[in-house]
Amino acid sequence: MSVYAMTAPPGLDLGALMRSRRGARRPKMTQEALAAALGYSKSWVCRVEGGQIVPQIETLLHIAAVLDIPPDELITVAHPPERDPVRDPQSPESSGMAPATVTAGDHELQEDAVRRRGFLTGAAGLGAVMVTGPATAAVRPSADPTDALEAGLFRPPTVGPVSLGQLDQALHRARADFRHARYQALGTELPVLLAAADATRDHLTGYAKERACALAAYAYSLAGELASKQHSEAVWVAADRALAAARASGQPAPLGEAARMLSVAMRRAGRHHQAADLLVHTDRQLADDSTEQARAVRAAMLLTCGYTVAHYGDRTAALNMVDEAETIGQRIVYGPGLEQVTIQATREQCASFRLSVFNKLGTPDEAVPVVRCANPNRFPTAERRARFHTDAARMWHQIGNDTRTFAALRAVEHEAPEEARRPSVKALTTDLLYSSTHLPGLREFAARTGVHG
Repeated sequence: MSVYAMTAPPGLDLGALMRSRRGARRPKMTQEALAAALGYSKSWVCRVEGGQIVPQIETLLHIAAVLDIPPDELITVAHPPERDPVRDPQSPESSGMAPATVTAGDHELQEDAVRRRGFLTGAAGLGAVMVTGPATAAVRPSADPTDALEAGLFRPPTVGPVSLGQLDQALHRARADFRHARYQALGTELPVLLAAADATRDHLTGYAKERACALAAYAYSLAGELASKQHSEAVWVAADRALAAARASGQPAPLGEAARMLSVAMRRAGRHHQAADLLVHTDRQLADDSTEQARAVRAAMLLTCGYTVAHYGDRTAALNMVDEAETIGQRIVYGPGLEQVTIQATREQCASFRLSVFNKLGTPDEAVPVVRCANPNRFPTAERRARFHTDAARMWHQIGNDTRTFAALRAVEHEAPEEARRPSVKALTTDLLYSSTHLPGLREFAARTGVHG
């Protein structure tokens, strides 16, 4: 039986703390209300407050969030140090005296105690991000969302291992920030998430370790996405670590996402052929995997590869890859279970990549019908909608239509204000500022997005 679900020992004061915090709320929170907030029954809350059971770590963190209790305080009360034979001053281990006999159960208790301290450290470090969301995390404003990420990659914070459930929850929140283009919050959260992912996979063995490696790979791929958007060289570090973790996981989906992220770093460095080769090689590795997740990742890699080969002018290959991705995407039902895939090969997103390909090939006129037929509201996230409007702005800019370029840039800001502050978008704004065309509101837009003319 896990130490986190065992019957509570005499004297545990978890119930008293919970009752105190319930009573301190205005209006007072009843047991029924707490049970509803936690998704449990009233009788379950009664048993916890009566000292009959001790919830698992994940549930304790949920209780801490609902009752506004610091996670480390609640977990310490639930699993007090005096129960830990490694810390107990009365135990033979702490006094330097060897016990007369050491049974398998004693070893198990010691291992549980060590594991509990590790989970406590991790839970305290990740509490704000994983339980209450990014709004409670300590965010220090920065001109560049990758400042904290770069520091975290090379000087990671001290965070202990957490449960796989907690790690998955933290990753889910970080991914939501990316999809809503909340890059400042994401840049602040990622260092703690990455450190926890590394600590957790180092702490586990067997299949649990493989799952932790997969989550770490997704987290580092997400870090690479943020670094790439801000044109940060940290993309190389994040992508390399993502690929290493993905290979250790033995799972195809994180491998495909990591390879796609590394190819983006290679493409930005001008290594277009090498980036395309990496994607083609990884695609072959996943070709025999018939799971929907693997197909979704293959489609995402094909879209990225199509845009990549357009950089060296291979029009036929670029458009064929986008077409193939769309064919695969038509057989995929995107929803829960595929949220790890950053790029989804829906009809709209494939159209967005055709737009990108035509822009890169230098044939923006061919992209005009794509823009006019696309419905931006069908894109699943603010980040993808902003990306579409950014490519539309590039298209109109190449054509020489400043008015429509500016309209597309304003659409970017409307969908995701932080997208409008990205280096590539600011470059378009700067070009408009120094053009001969007078556009009402342009200078105000430039000032809001950090462009100074």
